[in-house]
Amino acid sequence: MTDSTHSDEDAPQPASEPSPETTGRGWLTRRLFPDGAEPDPRFTLANERTFLAWMRTSLALLGAGVALEAFAADVFPHLIRHLAALVLVGTALVASLSATYRWHRVETAMRRGRPLPAPSLALLLAVGLTLTSFVLLGLVLGAGA
Repeated sequence: MTDSTHSDEDAPQPASEPSPETTGRGWLTRRLFPDGAEPDPRFTLANERTFLAWMRTSLALLGAGVALEAFAADVFPHLIRHLAALVLVGTALVASLSATYRWHRVETAMRRGRPLPAPSLALLLAVGLTLTSFVLLGLVLGAGA
């Protein structure tokens, strides 16, 4: 009768981590994400699509701020128009920076097998657009009176 116990040599060994030079990862990827396992590409690409959607939103906010300042001189008083444009451009700036930060945090969490961070960027966008909307709504209603 043979012994049914296995030695440690027979047990499957975990795969050793390949060196960064053999994985095909570029220097930027190695620098941004020095540790953790490569996530499923579908999740990485979904994270990238979300990042790009926030960047498009930032670009639209920037364009709205510039358009308001450039083309609404006859519609709104200078100070209020300038303030609303600054809120839009400021929201665009913060949204683009936050999108980049969130993209990195989500990618890092996926690579480390941790829970994804909360989406605080949506709150920022809601506050910025709400402030601008109230200012512009007040101006439109005030101009009609």
